[in-house]
Amino acid sequence: QVQLVESGGGLVQAGGSLRLSCVVSGHPITGYFMAWFRQAPGKQREFVGYSSRGPGSPAYANDVKGRFTISRDNTKNTMYLQMNSLKPSDTAVYYCATPLRFDRLGDYQNPLEYPYWGQGTQVTVSS
Repeated sequence: QVQLVESGGGLVQAGGSLRLSCVVSGHPITGYFMAWFRQAPGKQREFVGYSSRGPGSPAYANDVKGRFTISRDNTKNTMYLQMNSLKPSDTAVYYCATPLRFDRLGDYQNPLEYPYWGQGTQVTVSS
């Protein structure tokens, strides 16, 4: 049984940084396509970025590009999201997800393409 558990969220002032972790159990993540999403109150879940073994990885949504960095430690079966220069608009619950596939999803920004999700971790950025 695959489980994803996010941690590292919290309250931070605008301009600050946080690092989120996504620990996966039940299946090795080496080479697998994995992504971060977020969902703000009253809004749809939106794509943040992905990590895969293919070219162009990692890749990011435009509004986090240059501020967020995705990395992974396959020995720890963990993916990370380093978030710098945080803005109040980054406030959301952050989720990691994976389709447990090696290849990049055709519609990787669509949450419905991902069958495996963590429970989420809250990030709140104050102004």
